[in-house]
Amino acid sequence: MTSSVRLFLLTGLTMIAFAANSVLGRMGLVETEIGAASFALIRLFSGALTLVLICMVQKRHLNGSFFGGAALLAYAICFSFAYIALPAGTGAIILFAMVQITMLGYGLLRGEVLSALQWIGFSIAVAALIWLISPGLEAPPIWAAALMALSGIGWGAYSLIGRGVTDATAATAGNFVIASAMAIPVLLATLILSPEPIPPADGIVLAVISGAITSGLGYVIWYQALKSLTATRAGIAQLTVPAIAAIGGVIFLAEPITLRFALATAAILGGVALAVLTKTARSSKANG
Repeated sequence: MTSSVRLFLLTGLTMIAFAANSVLGRMGLVETEIGAASFALIRLFSGALTLVLICMVQKRHLNGSFFGGAALLAYAICFSFAYIALPAGTGAIILFAMVQITMLGYGLLRGEVLSALQWIGFSIAVAALIWLISPGLEAPPIWAAALMALSGIGWGAYSLIGRGVTDATAATAGNFVIASAMAIPVLLATLILSPEPIPPADGIVLAVISGAITSGLGYVIWYQALKSLTATRAGIAQLTVPAIAAIGGVIFLAEPITLRFALATAAILGGVALAVLTKTARSSKANG
C-alpha cells in the first residue's frame, strides 16, 4: 500500500468516525431508553479506558490538563443533551460551525488580521448558522441548538488548548481521564435533579462504541494522519463531516434533509472554507 493511499484511507476513516459520533449519539438518545447524562458518562469512561490502554501498550505517559479536561467535559455533556432533539446532520453542522467560529474568534481577540475574503466567509458562515436556528417550521429547537453551540465552543476551546502538545495521543488520554473524573459529580447532580432509567444494553453499546471507537480510536488515527496532511487538506477533510453525518442520519434514522438545512449547510461550509482555508493554506502543517 502506497503512502498516499494509506493517508487517504486514514483520513477518510477518521472523518467517518467523527460523523458517526453524531449518528450514534442520536441513535442512542432517540431509539433506546438511555438518558443523556448516562450516555455522556459512559462515552467519556469508555474513551478514557481505550486511550489509557493504548498509552500503556505504547509506553506513553498520560499528559492532560485541568482546562483540557474541562473543555472536553463541556463538549461531551452539551453534545449528549443537544441530541435529544437535534437531527444528526443539523447537530453536526452547528457543532462544526461553532468549533471553527470559536477558533477564528480567538484569533481575532489575539489581534490576528483577516483578509477581505476571510471576513466575507466568516460573515456568511455566521449569518447562515443564525438563519438555520432562527424560528420557523424547519428550525431545530432553540434550546437544543444552543446546547450544541456550547458543545462546539467547548470543542473549539479544547482544540486551542491542545495546540503545540508534543504527544497528542497522551494528552488526549489524560484529558479524557480528567474529564471522566470531573463528570462524576456533575452528572450525578444532574441525575438527582432529573432521574434517568437504568441504561439499557443497547444504549450502553452505542455509548461505548462512540467513546471507545469513534472517539478514542478515531482521535488516535486522526493524529497519525495529521502528520502527513497540510493544513489545507486537513481543513478540507473536516468539511466533509457534517455531510457524512447527514447521510448517516438519512440511512440509519430516516431523517429528512430539508431545503433549509441543505441551503444553510452549503452556505456555512462555503463560508468556513473561505474563512479557514484561505488562511491555513499559508501554513505547511495542520496543528491537530
